[in-house]
Amino acid sequence: MKRFSKILIANRGEIAVRIHDTAVDMGYRTVAVYSDADKNALHVSECSEAVRIGPSPVGESYLNIDRILEAAHTSGADAVHPGYGFLSENAEFATACENAGLVFIGPTPAAIAAMGNKAAAKRRMIDAGVPCVPGYQGADQSDANLEKEARKIGLPVMVKAAAGGGGRGMRLVERDGDLLEAIRAARAEAGSAFGSGELILEKAVVDARHVEIQVFADVHGNVIHLGERDCSVQRRHQKVIEEAPSPAVDAALRERMGAAAVAAAKAIGYRGAGTVEFLLDGDGAFYFLEMNTRLQVEHPVTEEITGLDLVEWQLRVARGERLPLTQEQVKFKGHAIEVRLYAEDPYNGFLPQAGRVDVWQPASGAGVRFDYGVVAGSVISPFYDPMIAKAIGYGATREEARTRLVRALRETVVLGPVTNRHFLIRLLEHPEFAAGKATTAFLTKHAFTAPEISEAHWRTAAALLWQTSAARYPLPLRGWRNSNPEPTPIRLATGGTERLLQVATGEGTNPPFHIDGDDVIVDLDALTVRFTDKTYAPPEAGAAGGDGKLRAPMDGRIVAIKVVPGDTVVRGQTLVVLEAMKIQHQLKAVRDATVESVSAQEGQQVANRAVLVTMTADAPAQ
Repeated sequence: MKRFSKILIANRGEIAVRIHDTAVDMGYRTVAVYSDADKNALHVSECSEAVRIGPSPVGESYLNIDRILEAAHTSGADAVHPGYGFLSENAEFATACENAGLVFIGPTPAAIAAMGNKAAAKRRMIDAGVPCVPGYQGADQSDANLEKEARKIGLPVMVKAAAGGGGRGMRLVERDGDLLEAIRAARAEAGSAFGSGELILEKAVVDARHVEIQVFADVHGNVIHLGERDCSVQRRHQKVIEEAPSPAVDAALRERMGAAAVAAAKAIGYRGAGTVEFLLDGDGAFYFLEMNTRLQVEHPVTEEITGLDLVEWQLRVARGERLPLTQEQVKFKGHAIEVRLYAEDPYNGFLPQAGRVDVWQPASGAGVRFDYGVVAGSVISPFYDPMIAKAIGYGATREEARTRLVRALRETVVLGPVTNRHFLIRLLEHPEFAAGKATTAFLTKHAFTAPEISEAHWRTAAALLWQTSAARYPLPLRGWRNSNPEPTPIRLATGGTERLLQVATGEGTNPPFHIDGDDVIVDLDALTVRFTDKTYAPPEAGAAGGDGKLRAPMDGRIVAIKVVPGDTVVRGQTLVVLEAMKIQHQLKAVRDATVESVSAQEGQQVANRAVLVTMTADAPAQ
């Protein structure tokens, strides 16, 4: 039996808070680690103590093994929980923890290494008899060979980073002419995100389900599964909605998939919590995708239908205990659905958003759970994943879980950066999802275009500014005339649209809102809109994007600059590659032009709206 008393949580945000809560309930003390960007974060204040591990960039803080081990030594921690992401699937980190005399709350380094590379893992699973998607996972990584192998597999094909996950370094290729660009882009993104540009190719299983099995193993050779989760609703190969059980899995299929997942875990001598991911075809055939050797973001839905605390199980296994239940003792009850509430603009290419969370009021009630790592005043940093919270709905039936989750999202108030809350509600209310029919093609089959901003939004925003901005609209002068009072003109702008509204005394409602300088953020009917008061602003020269300047769409790091002064560019040509919140964004020319100057450098951290490239027009805008 291994004994430990103080756990260093080598992570941040909601998962760090989640681990802390269970650890404290079990009698442990906890140590938070934080970067400069996170010095005021919730997980820092929640834990028993906290240690700074470096500057904001992940390579200098949360991915810095030496800094984390030093923090463990300084704090007197005798165990480390890696959470998910960052170093959670890094065999070198697990080894370093063990060499430092720390209990690593996770799999053995050998098991992590066995599954940490998708190519090697797939070869191992084929040997173990686990069904796998046809593809290529060989050593020849040249562009020419990957193109050749992709054509042998047959399009459509998936190009995937052999290391890492989370949708980064992954491209779906449907046209032969896109192959080379996809290979090169995936390799570059994989190298930046995971330090390895190795790729694998897989036949794209179209319109399938993404179903994963939660497995658990102890050091005594016991391995069981805790049922499946359906994670089919994805964008950019990142999960948006997760649920348990899967609407497409019956008891017989669950038994077969569970047996395959257990076999995969046994094949590598697994220990602790892990997830084996499969693609499930319409005919009931399933294929191994990968194994995540850590706790998953979506673990709460499994907890809800089993009544188990998976973090507690992780700590018990780490102590050397046997699994609390046998396979026959595992029971499933009800249904749970989880969504990831992100600071991102779903109606503008899912661009990540950074900034301060001005108001945070998560809903509560029967069957509602929120896991989060923010409070009012928290800052969503451009250095990390922009997830604000996970919202979970639980019920006796799938429909009850779904309706409870929709209600919870409608009643939640989050003001500050743009979020995907309205988008999530639309997904949950879509007839295809409500019927349990959504596959991995769901978000490509259905268009979720930006909703019209209602008249009520405009008038409410103007009325709130009128009511609350005494300095800008002094009470004695509001609508003053030497005869009778008249409405006050207020000019507002949002998303490139500008309007002049007339506001009179007594107008307006009182929805959730926030005043932020010249901006007012209004939440009506689950749609949050930020308006800017332009009443006293001077007229702008030219339309947005028409001044020949390429600007950063968000805070981020310049990965590549593709042009130099004097270059002639055409509309749609990539000029700059910007990395923000783990994703690389191709910034393209909006018109034919000549590059006049380049204001950024590769490796530079730039702010939102910073000018990167200035151009002079060669042809009229199209």
